[in-house]
Amino acid sequence: MLTPAPDTRTAPRATYLVKRLELAVRGEIESLMRPLGLTTHQYTALSVLARHPGLSSAQLARRAFISPQAANEIVSMMERKGLVVRDADPRNRRILRMSLTDAGEVALREGDKLVDELEDRMFARLRHAEVEMFRSTLEMCLNAFTGADYH
Repeated sequence: MLTPAPDTRTAPRATYLVKRLELAVRGEIESLMRPLGLTTHQYTALSVLARHPGLSSAQLARRAFISPQAANEIVSMMERKGLVVRDADPRNRRILRMSLTDAGEVALREGDKLVDELEDRMFARLRHAEVEMFRSTLEMCLNAFTGADYH
């Protein structure tokens, strides 16, 4: 006996669920980062810079999914807080390359611990293989739009 296909008229769209999850996660991360003196965007920027040191502000904007103007504001604030430094690119002095300071690395480690706990809570009802499948599926969906690999 075949199982009937899900009724797409009553099941929520995947895009709707993704957006709801994104909003819920963003709100949780914002709350978690507040005591550290960070915003969600600043935490994301620190995470991206830790994985890809030496990015320019424009490159950071693309990887962090924010506008170049927002990236400039975020970077300026993080620089004032002593979380990042910018140095001129030796081949093109107009391009400023960023890296984390020791304080930025500490802030990121503290934020990562909190986000690890959040993800533990979020994935508590899933098996490890399901979490990995979820992560892989999300990466494939992102790749379908951007062509970029986010590893």
